[in-house]
Parts: sequence; C-alpha cells; structure tokens
Amino acid sequence: MYPKLSISLEGIENNARIIQKLCSDHGIQITAVLKSSNSYENSYLPIAQAMKKGGIHYFGDSRMGTLARMREMGFSDPLMLIRLPMLSEMEELVGYADASLNSEETTLRAINEEALKQEKVHGVLLMVDLGDLREGIEDEKELMEMAQLCEDLPGLDLLGIGTNLGCYGAIVPDEINLGRLVELAEKIEERIGRRLALISGGATSTLPLVVAGKCPRRINHLRLGEGILLARDVEEIWKVTIAGLRRDNYVIEAQVIEVKEKPSHPIGRIFVDAFGNTPSYEDRGRIRRCLIALGKRDIGDFDALTPLTKGMEILGGSSDHGIIDISHVEEEIKVGDFLQFNLYYQAMMHSIESCSVSIEYRGK
Repeated sequence: MYPKLSISLEGIENNARIIQKLCSDHGIQITAVLKSSNSYENSYLPIAQAMKKGGIHYFGDSRMGTLARMREMGFSDPLMLIRLPMLSEMEELVGYADASLNSEETTLRAINEEALKQEKVHGVLLMVDLGDLREGIEDEKELMEMAQLCEDLPGLDLLGIGTNLGCYGAIVPDEINLGRLVELAEKIEERIGRRLALISGGATSTLPLVVAGKCPRRINHLRLGEGILLARDVEEIWKVTIAGLRRDNYVIEAQVIEVKEKPSHPIGRIFVDAFGNTPSYEDRGRIRRCLIALGKRDIGDFDALTPLTKGMEILGGSSDHGIIDISHVEEEIKVGDFLQFNLYYQAMMHSIESCSVSIEYRGK
C-alpha cells in the first residue's frame, strides 16, 4: 500500500550506538524517545529493539497509550512518560510507567495515592522552566517545596530535576541555563540531604553542547529521539557533525497520479486555502509538474520533506495531494512512478501515525 514509509533498523541501531557512546563518554544517560512509533501497529517493537542493540535500555514516550501497549506486549525495559501526566490516567501511569515528568502538586499527590494502592513506588523528575515556557516550575521556592513533598510522600521517588529547551520557545540550551539547572539541583540536594540521581538537560538540542564539551559537568541525562532516529537537526540546523550518523533512516515513497504542464501561479482571486491560510506564489510561467498521492494529513507540512530526485522541487499541497515542480528533472516522470523523500521530525511523526501510510522495515 502506498504511500509507504520505509524505516532502516540498521540505521537506527547505528545511530543509537554512536549517540550512546558519545553521551556515555560525557557521563550522560539516555532515555530514548519513541515518538517515532505507532503503538497500535506495534511499530515501537522493532524500533525499540534496534535502539537496544545499539546499547540503549531506557525508553520514553509522551503518550500513555503507547507505554501501556508496550507493557501489554511484554516490553520489560524501564519506561518514562515524558509529558506531564493527566489526572485521568493515574492507574495506567503507575501500572505501566516507571517514572514521569511532573510540575504540579495535585498530580504528585494523585500519583502517590495510586502508587500506594498498587504497592509501588513511582519515579519523579521535577521539571524546571528555564525560559522556554512550556512545562516546569519557574519559582525556586516552589521547586524546593515540591522536592520536599516528593521526599515526604512514600509512593514517590524523587529521581531528580529536568528541563525542556527548544520545543516551544526555541530557547537554545547553553552553559548559563543548564548551569542554573545544576545550581537548583544542588540546592535541592542540600535541602533533602542526598544526591539526586538525574539532572536532565533536555533533548536533541542539547547534543551540540555535549559535542563541544561545554555541557555542565553534572548534567547526566538527556531525552533523545530525533538525534538518534533522523539525525538531521544536529547537522542541518545546529551545523554540528557527529561522525558516522545515518540520516536516511526514514524514507517515504509516494506514487505519481498526474503529470501535466500548467501555470505556476493560480488563476483568479486568491483568498484562503483548505486550511484557512492565504498562500503566496511565485510566477514562473508554465511549468511541468506532477501530483503525488500524499497529503498534509499524512506528513503535516510539505516543508518537512526533502525530495531524493535531483532537480525536483516541492511546491506545496493540500490534504491529500502533493504538488511537485519537475521542470528541471532530467529523467522522465510518468504517472505510476514512485518518488522518494527524506523526512524531518514533523513529517516522521505524522506519517508514522497516519492510517493511510504503510510501514516497511529495512535491515531486520
């Protein structure tokens, strides 16, 4: 079935091994993020197994349903919920996850109550907001009180503190903000009288700091997905090279359904498109173009795709169609041909969850 997403398990294993060694050499543990898998299709199993072959043994996801499905299918490695838990999922959280990220007293008390019911102890990573303005505690006094609460509640185990940088506010991880995280961790340690196991310095956006040897010494944990699976952001956005990483692990293939010469600029009064946006177009005169059976409902935004055919340019698309300029492609493109594209993070997440995209694994 097409469109088809082809995933290289050998490539994921390769990247996991390289990133694991890089982080280990700097005293950093990894929680591998499985947003790249659809739990209902069991695609997490081969992906997680490839990461395990690469030396990673702690996994996380932002959806409780994924973690629950993993446990139900016999996955025994430690699991972390990397989105703040909902109060409506306390039973599943404690039952399936070993740890979670937290920032609310109400949630912590609910986790403790459920953990006591299930006769378990649930690991907690308190999140600190250092300016990216997503989740996390901003006030130092509140953070100290929450840390003490975790120590006082018998169903909780305060593993440490962490932060998120780059995902919402696009704030760059640096020696200053991560240094502040270490400073807060040490203040908590002084208050509770013991050393914290984890100081979690963010995600793939922190890897450039690690490569440069500038990550504060006590940062000993990262939550990594894109850097292992796609490995495109570090090199293309951050301009940092990590030798040996594979950047072709996810390739999507779509079939050509129309090839025609048409104007490059729409004809008539431009208002809004199917998504309520008012687009702009460059008038290149008449061009040769093709339509592919792949749309925004499958990949999100077409900016998150890169054609693998030389000379090809993505013009855009709608819910169910992609529109490609093939004027400068040397080979003849015909109806029925299959075109391949590399994916960025957004397209990877959308395509893996699309019921219209089939999945094929390479290098099992």
